[in-house]
Amino acid sequence: MGTSKGKGVRVAVIGGVCAAMLGGAGYGMYNLASALTGTATGGAEAVPTGPPSREEVERTTAKFFAAWEKNQPEQAADLTNFPEAAEPLLTAYGSDAHITGVRITPGKAKGDTVPFQVRATVAYGEQSRPLAYASRLTVVRGVTSHRPLVDWDPALVHPKLAKGDSLTVEESAAPQIDAVDRDGQVLTKETYPSLGPVLDELRKRYGDKSGGRAGVELVVRHEGDAADTTLMTLVKGKPGKLRTTLSASAQAAAEAAVTDYTNSSVAAVQPSTGEILAFANHRDDGFNAAFLGELAPGSTMKIVSAATLIDSGLTSANGPAPCPPSAVWQSQTFTNLTGLAPNENATLSESFARSCNTAFVKFADEVRADSLATEAAQRFGIGRDDWKVGVPSFDGRVPSPDGPDRAAGLIGQGQVQMSPLNMASVTATAKTGTFRQPVIVPLSLDGRRAATARGLAPGTSQQLRAMMNRTARSGTAAGVLAGLSGNVGAKTGSAEVDGQSRSNSWFTGYRDDIAAAAMTEDGGHGIDAAGPIVARVLRSAG
Repeated sequence: MGTSKGKGVRVAVIGGVCAAMLGGAGYGMYNLASALTGTATGGAEAVPTGPPSREEVERTTAKFFAAWEKNQPEQAADLTNFPEAAEPLLTAYGSDAHITGVRITPGKAKGDTVPFQVRATVAYGEQSRPLAYASRLTVVRGVTSHRPLVDWDPALVHPKLAKGDSLTVEESAAPQIDAVDRDGQVLTKETYPSLGPVLDELRKRYGDKSGGRAGVELVVRHEGDAADTTLMTLVKGKPGKLRTTLSASAQAAAEAAVTDYTNSSVAAVQPSTGEILAFANHRDDGFNAAFLGELAPGSTMKIVSAATLIDSGLTSANGPAPCPPSAVWQSQTFTNLTGLAPNENATLSESFARSCNTAFVKFADEVRADSLATEAAQRFGIGRDDWKVGVPSFDGRVPSPDGPDRAAGLIGQGQVQMSPLNMASVTATAKTGTFRQPVIVPLSLDGRRAATARGLAPGTSQQLRAMMNRTARSGTAAGVLAGLSGNVGAKTGSAEVDGQSRSNSWFTGYRDDIAAAAMTEDGGHGIDAAGPIVARVLRSAG
């Protein structure tokens, strides 16, 4: 919702008013007050303040609906607190979108909020289709005018609209697609809600390569390069068929897994190919955080950190990595999770499996400022902004700070940023030793050139697998993955975020030829939320 600005009263002060004021101050002020307020009494009317009354809410809503129904966008916009933003969209509603015969039925007001039902017709050429949906608006008091005004929000015009969006009827830029999984099973946003924005993007990019024919649609057109959102098809085209790398069974497991945890995302890839098997998000904002999230990954980053230490010759899986109760780097003190007993004789494998922060922080003196970033980019393909997934993705960020964040980066904090897809790819690289850039449609579809990286030396990959297997079988991930058969490995993580009562929960793991990673905002430890999500996805491969 926008803030309440309100429109000021426009006043033309003509010579007669000025003369009257000069001739008699009291009389002039009386007339000016009457002109401004519309009152005819001699007393000054108090300026209304506070929330609008019920009568004001009803009256303002009725006027707004009447103007909307009559296709009077200027009058309707003038009843909002942001008329300059409201008028173009309300104008497009009746013109570009060809919506006619609007009938609005208000529901029972709840304070200053009024739910309502819209019924209308979309008419384009010889085609017409009924349109019906529910929405709501809120009435506020204008800051400067003190009038009751509709609090402008594009979503009140249609729930699919956001700031900067517009409505239009057009021949679709790309044909509809029937997206299918790797086995030919049709994938729809109704069955798999998380796929919605990605299916729209796939249609935008590959609809003309899928053998389909465009139709005529009512769409929400978004700012920038985002794909249009189809609201209604007036003239059917011929859908094309687009094969994706997704697995319907893994996607179903991912969708079900995230529903148990608010603000959660998960992504799964096939280590042997880099193909994306599934992803899901459980968020109110519809954001595809599985691919585009940018958050500190916590101790799941220790996969890359451990590889850095091994490849730098500083230690090995069975080499020393003492776990003291605290460690200091450039006046910043780091500690471990509550209850983790220190062990000055720990190996890297043990400190990794127990997720000891201080063991990794102690190496900050010995690694170069760019060691972690170099390892991430050259070995794991992370942080180079060159992935060609087939849809928009964030490729990870691992800076080279020469300050307090050098130590923080080794435990996945500071300036390190990842998405679940990034961490699933990191796990896949650790498992196979080869970086394979994730893809959701074949590279051959449009001649994309995949990002490349050196990958890991066989000895480094073997040591990472052994440490991740230990974590899964007897370390911090053991409880979550108990009973999971096959070749398994995992790493838990939690990342503290300013302003949150709990840390973000992270977990990544593999089982045979599937690797998955999940993140739950404000979810606590890795085993509290993200762990059960990943475990459920890994079990889907059984």
